[in-house]
Amino acid sequence: MTKLPNTVDAQIGARVRMHRLLADMTQEQLGAALGVTFQQIQKYEKGVNRIGAGRLQDIANTLRVPVSAFFADTQDTQSISPDGSGSDITDFISSGDGLALARSFVRISDSNLRRRVVSLVEELSSSHGTPAQ
Repeated sequence: MTKLPNTVDAQIGARVRMHRLLADMTQEQLGAALGVTFQQIQKYEKGVNRIGAGRLQDIANTLRVPVSAFFADTQDTQSISPDGSGSDITDFISSGDGLALARSFVRISDSNLRRRVVSLVEELSSSHGTPAQ
């Protein structure tokens, strides 16, 4: 019998993956920093193996994020599919386009310009991504 990952473990793992990618770090690099194999990092990211509190703190320190970054939206277990894959947002950030967009967006220092970008994207998405004719 195959055990499916716990939804919270899967979501925390997906967030670890997202923050690792945002930090431009490979599984091998994160594993080396933590003293574990990249296979162990894969298991953490898929939610197959639970991440203990001390290890989660080490991961947060290595990725330079607060531990709370891994728990955002864990109450919304509907965002995790039954197979343990991440939410739409986590999947997007983990994609090449999503990662490039996120990295570029955070480099915009003008808060008014960032808000305008968000408004533009919201407007485009409300039209279901179809260009105006």
